[in-house]
Amino acid sequence: MNPNTPPPPIEDPLRPHVYDGIREFDKRLPNWWLFTFYATIVFWVGYWAYYQWLHVGPGNHQRIERQMAAIEAEKLAATASTKLDNASLWQMSRNPVFVEAGRATFNSICATCHKESLRGSVDGGIGANLRTQEWIHGGNPLDLYNTATNGVLVKGMPAWGPVLGQKRIIEAVAYVLSYHHEGEPMTLRPATAGK
Repeated sequence: MNPNTPPPPIEDPLRPHVYDGIREFDKRLPNWWLFTFYATIVFWVGYWAYYQWLHVGPGNHQRIERQMAAIEAEKLAATASTKLDNASLWQMSRNPVFVEAGRATFNSICATCHKESLRGSVDGGIGANLRTQEWIHGGNPLDLYNTATNGVLVKGMPAWGPVLGQKRIIEAVAYVLSYHHEGEPMTLRPATAGK
């Protein structure tokens, strides 16, 4: 043996079994692979506990309902741009997507005068009470839409149509209507100077 020849490389031991002529090294799995494997197990336990054991996360049924509501909201929004009537506004008031978007618009714009409770002057605001069946400018959905769009300048309510646009006004009206139901008794109260 020549002293200048390097020794043969040391190979890892082979396992004693052979499959289809293939021999397997007896090596430990890499740390990154083991970490990924154990992290996957921990994630699975947490995921299972969150959705199945503790029932904190939404179930399949709730996710489907939410998606169906979003699809219905898209359809209603498409028809609202061409045909807006009382029936479609009532439908929008039962759609959670419209109601949530309307709540955001109402709380950021309208709650200043009508309060977040929608009770207006009853809770110390200057706007009308929108939770009662007694209306000043008409209680039909289109009446509410027209009032919000054109405003009531005599009472100090500006025309929100040019500011918010049709979509956001429809959402806010749907939110107000969500506190009412179709066909409920409605009383028209004449407008007075102080209210």
